[in-house]
Amino acid sequence: MRKIVLAILIFSILAGNILAQVEATKGTAIKTAPYRVGKWLPSDQAVLDNWLRELIAETDANKTTLLPVVEDFKNLIEGSPELFMLFNQMFEQIPNKPPYNQTPTGKPQVRNYLHMLQLLNHQMTKAPEFNKTGLVGFPINGILDWPMGTQAGSAAFLNKDVNIQLKKILQQWAKFLDSPNSCYVLSDNPETGWFGKDAREAMPTFEEDFICDPKLPYHGFTSWDDFFTRQFRDGKRPIANPEDHNVIANACESAPYRIARDVKYRDKFWIKGQPYSLEHMMAGDPMTEQFVGGTIYQAFLSALSYHRWHSPISGKIVKAYLVDGSYYAEALSEGYDPSGPNESQAYITEVATRALVFIEADNPDIGLMCVMFVGMAEVSTCDITVYKGQHISKGEQLGMFHFGGSTHCLIFRPSVKLEFDIHGQQAGLNSENIPVRSKIATVVK
Repeated sequence: MRKIVLAILIFSILAGNILAQVEATKGTAIKTAPYRVGKWLPSDQAVLDNWLRELIAETDANKTTLLPVVEDFKNLIEGSPELFMLFNQMFEQIPNKPPYNQTPTGKPQVRNYLHMLQLLNHQMTKAPEFNKTGLVGFPINGILDWPMGTQAGSAAFLNKDVNIQLKKILQQWAKFLDSPNSCYVLSDNPETGWFGKDAREAMPTFEEDFICDPKLPYHGFTSWDDFFTRQFRDGKRPIANPEDHNVIANACESAPYRIARDVKYRDKFWIKGQPYSLEHMMAGDPMTEQFVGGTIYQAFLSALSYHRWHSPISGKIVKAYLVDGSYYAEALSEGYDPSGPNESQAYITEVATRALVFIEADNPDIGLMCVMFVGMAEVSTCDITVYKGQHISKGEQLGMFHFGGSTHCLIFRPSVKLEFDIHGQQAGLNSENIPVRSKIATVVK
């Protein structure tokens, strides 16, 4: 089921600063805000403001007929009294003061839902360019950011029909990102190309690390998605203690976000602190009760990382399936999140589109465990590559994210005693990537 682009909260741009808009004419210093976890969006707020302003100018100057899939979204909004109200209110509810307003008149840059649709339409034939000071890996997130954080936006982006239509839009975009037409960003342009000078400085060992051929056009990649789902060369990410079934390997190239113990079957996941609610995370799966009181390890991927999933243990696949959910929902309890949904990562494990893989470990001290891969905004195509009954060894591939990384969880039953090794750092939004397939925990007997 390749290309179920689970787009997951791409709301981190409309928090702009008026100073960024008038700096060119008034010479005023631009304020910045280093909060872009995972490097999906720039650390400099002014860069984001400028990027969105340029996208709007380009879109407004070249308005085109809406693609059928976007036109269907417009009809959905206008045909439902509830959605029509919510999609109007979400723009009205954006606070009329910095940093939420982004023009000298105090109005949001994205003016209303019709303007939103035009910007979405324009984005359908664009791929993310590299920029060392302003990588916008979540362009749709940038379009929707502040409206999503309103009360009306929270309701609208949890609506089932809205998410069905967003899925169709993301699938349409995925077709472009998986086509040769998306290769234009895989150039050697010094500033914007993924093989240009700036990109090489950000990823200095790319050719050594990943399977590619610098002699071929686009290094041998056939599309943006092919580049995004690139694979490590043999030996670059060795498996931690492959014969020791007490050692648990990292499932993704990811940074530790949270370790939670004694998790509940049902909890108020939408409140401050975002406690885990197993019933909702596992969508009511009959196996859920086995994990009550257990342990969850959650970690997130970053923009420049490897985006395939690998098994943390050796064992048999009991079941593996996708759960449809939201793409651009975030926890209101966190307030306006300028890097949404990073501060809502625990919350979205209950509501976002996700893949669940249940594995019966060869190690009886682990037994049944669940690995959950959660899509965030555009970074939401969950592609499971294993099947029920298959035996896998620790470190083997389970699947991948298309166009993006996201967040994932390892879920253990209460009988499993674990000693975590997160490589000398604390779990949280400021943590750094731990290599995939390296040791992250040991079973304690």
